[in-house]
Amino acid sequence: MSNPIRLYMSMSLDGYIAGPDDRPGQELGRAGGRLFNWLDDRESDGPSGQVYREALATGAVISGRRTFELAGRWQGDHHDGVPIFVLTHQVDEGDVPPGHARFVTDVDDCARQARAAASDRPVMVHGASAAQALLRGGHIDEMEIHLVPVLLGGGRRLFDHLGGEHIELDLVRRLEDRDVTHLRYAVVPA
Repeated sequence: MSNPIRLYMSMSLDGYIAGPDDRPGQELGRAGGRLFNWLDDRESDGPSGQVYREALATGAVISGRRTFELAGRWQGDHHDGVPIFVLTHQVDEGDVPPGHARFVTDVDDCARQARAAASDRPVMVHGASAAQALLRGGHIDEMEIHLVPVLLGGGRRLFDHLGGEHIELDLVRRLEDRDVTHLRYAVVPA
């Protein structure tokens, strides 16, 4: 696929993407920062550097509203001025997102707009709720999971609210690096 919609997410071995009590001022929850230690190697020539460069080569971002808000709305620019599509249930009157961000309330429309805006580049997905909505809608093509060898024991899980649908994945890449395994899965069409 020339421009896949690809989830990028750091996750603990027990399935958490943030520790307990994630909120403004403690965006990753208690001990959740541990999930991002691999970013210390983002400038390297190794696997983590490769994965990071691939993420920054994406042509658009889809984010959940909660992730967008906890990230300080990225001040309107996630990376390189690419469009940011914020999947949300509702848009409050007068709430205009900054910079390159825009709110979208329909999952199908969000995926279509992001793919078109990204041209031939992949679309990056952030946030558990957005990922789950896109998966349920059949829009996620790949998942890049940065699996960190830690058990957080609580917090926010990536796949808590998928529903009962069975989704098959095919492991297409595995890169080992210091303190992380980068796993890329293709979502097998139903």
